[in-house]
Amino acid sequence: MKRAFYIGRFQPFHLGHYSIICSIAKEVDEVVIGIGSAQKSHDPENPFTAGERVLMIRHALEDANVKHYAIPIEDLQRNAVWVSHIISMSPPFNVVYSNNPLVIQLFKEANIDVRQPPMFNRKGYSGTEIRKMMIEGNEWRQLVPPAVAEVIDEIGGVERLRNVSMKDIE
Repeated sequence: MKRAFYIGRFQPFHLGHYSIICSIAKEVDEVVIGIGSAQKSHDPENPFTAGERVLMIRHALEDANVKHYAIPIEDLQRNAVWVSHIISMSPPFNVVYSNNPLVIQLFKEANIDVRQPPMFNRKGYSGTEIRKMMIEGNEWRQLVPPAVAEVIDEIGGVERLRNVSMKDIE
């Protein structure tokens, strides 16, 4: 059994994430998807809860035939033990996929095979840009899988993001 690990914040889960995971799934039997910063929600950079992100990923990958586990992982703020923390929270995996220099360094130091997946339209598929479009009322739905847009609608995600992005009323 070959199982890969891929981590992101998925705020929200977008077509770039979807493409990378589908690409990884062609090389392995299962993908463990680490939902980073799982403890964060209801702020402009992290508007969605870990559970909502699990839902987004589950529904988005439902028709893609990708065998996966979505595992919420809270921030540790101690890089030297971060990989051990990941391993303790995750099903076993053989390889890590990441383009994040720190993630690559930490897993390599732990002697775990790391591969860099191809990036898919990095400028267009950016959680930061998608959240900005949501706040400004611009069209963002074409940048996420349809199932993710449905989850965001179901939870009132755009309204939440706009509300938590407001400045204090004086």
